[in-house]
Amino acid sequence: MLRPQALAAGLVDDEIRRRRRRGQWSSLQRGAYLVDPGQLDVRQRHLLSVEATLAGLRVPAVLSHGSAAALHGLPLWGVPLHRVHVTREPPARSADETRLRSHVARLGSQDVVVLGPRAVTSVARTVVDLAKTIPFAPALAVADAALATRATTADALRTAMDAATGTRGARSARRVIQAADARAESVGESRSRALMLDAGLPLPDLQVEVHGGDGVLVGRSDFGWRAQRLLGEFDGRVKYGRLLRAGQDPGDAVFEEKRREDALRDEGWGVVRWVWAELGTPRSLVARWTRALERGR
Repeated sequence: MLRPQALAAGLVDDEIRRRRRRGQWSSLQRGAYLVDPGQLDVRQRHLLSVEATLAGLRVPAVLSHGSAAALHGLPLWGVPLHRVHVTREPPARSADETRLRSHVARLGSQDVVVLGPRAVTSVARTVVDLAKTIPFAPALAVADAALATRATTADALRTAMDAATGTRGARSARRVIQAADARAESVGESRSRALMLDAGLPLPDLQVEVHGGDGVLVGRSDFGWRAQRLLGEFDGRVKYGRLLRAGQDPGDAVFEEKRREDALRDEGWGVVRWVWAELGTPRSLVARWTRALERGR
């Protein structure tokens, strides 16, 4: 709730302060309050900041960058959200304020969509804008998810990228767009692939299916280096219960996963696993991948 709305509802500043002290309200930003803070996630909190910030803008603007990603439902790991991002066309000037980051860039008709009452950069334009301004790994996670959910297409990304040629960050963005793959199924898989690319490792195929001699599917793996007969498994999906069937005990799911891995090994494939925490220690993880690939050779 914005302060003018609270005052119009008959509240006074003393009552607002009391509600904040009691924890009934929390401050979202100056003059904007969360009436029921609850357990808001990062996306929900940022979208409330978007509403509060846009309400105070005197000049209309198009939501962009991380703010557009939040509205489009794209992954937000590694995406800066401490400010609301908007884009205005020249001759506007860029501005870097406490709550608002205002970019200046030309926007074609294909670059802007309307979500509810808000003008927002299109998914393709949002992916490219982020790829120009944030590190490779989170940008790749955004691009992969945009393709995987069919929120955009590879052609649309290339078109948006071509339009950005010559602007700051365009070379970094082109690397992201070229590496993006719709087959990635999670941020962890995208982050893993970004690390492999940065380390110069042989790139694996994604979502590799292994069949037995009778043609029956034995299992599917997140990554597969076919020449080395090596499969890679990012275990975030086990940890967060994505393998669980309705009513299934977590221990049973882990046991089934172990049996699946044994069956893959029986078909002559090696298996290397890693979890989210290991992505934070890239040197040791890259070394482990390298050793596994050497064994495969």
